[in-house]
Amino acid sequence: MAMANPSTRSRRSPLIHGYIRLMDIISRASAYLAAVMFVAGVLAICHMVFVRYVLGMSTSWQTEFTIFSVTGAMLMGSAYVLMTGGHVAITLLPDLVGGITRKAMYWVSSLFGFAFCAALAYGSWIYVAEAFHGQWTTGTVWNPILWPALLPVSVGATLLTLQYVAEMLRGES
Repeated sequence: MAMANPSTRSRRSPLIHGYIRLMDIISRASAYLAAVMFVAGVLAICHMVFVRYVLGMSTSWQTEFTIFSVTGAMLMGSAYVLMTGGHVAITLLPDLVGGITRKAMYWVSSLFGFAFCAALAYGSWIYVAEAFHGQWTTGTVWNPILWPALLPVSVGATLLTLQYVAEMLRGES
């Protein structure tokens, strides 16, 4: 999604402009957190390789930690990717039609994206609450409690949903 031109920006209400700016700041911060989570997953794999193949010892937590941290990183960084227009998009048809048809396609796709992300956020928060209240664990050798590993999924999906709102308010340039 492209940034709006300056004339559009000046016609926005201060509340809408403030929301867009706040979401951009939060999305950028979540991207930094996602990078830290990704690096943590990479370091855990390096640790596993060292312990298993250099020291000849067994490992118990590294694979599971990496799965949780990298999956969480993917969702925590998704709002930033949407903000910067980095999601995969096939724009051949909208570029060909232009005009009002292009705007209609933009709004339909944005609303579908928003609805999907809102449903994902809603469902994932229910899942986190159930894991928290049920004191679920992973059931593996490491067996950590599950809700902290699920939390980045819910937070990331929620941020992505809120960033969709910001992008729709920002409008198509």
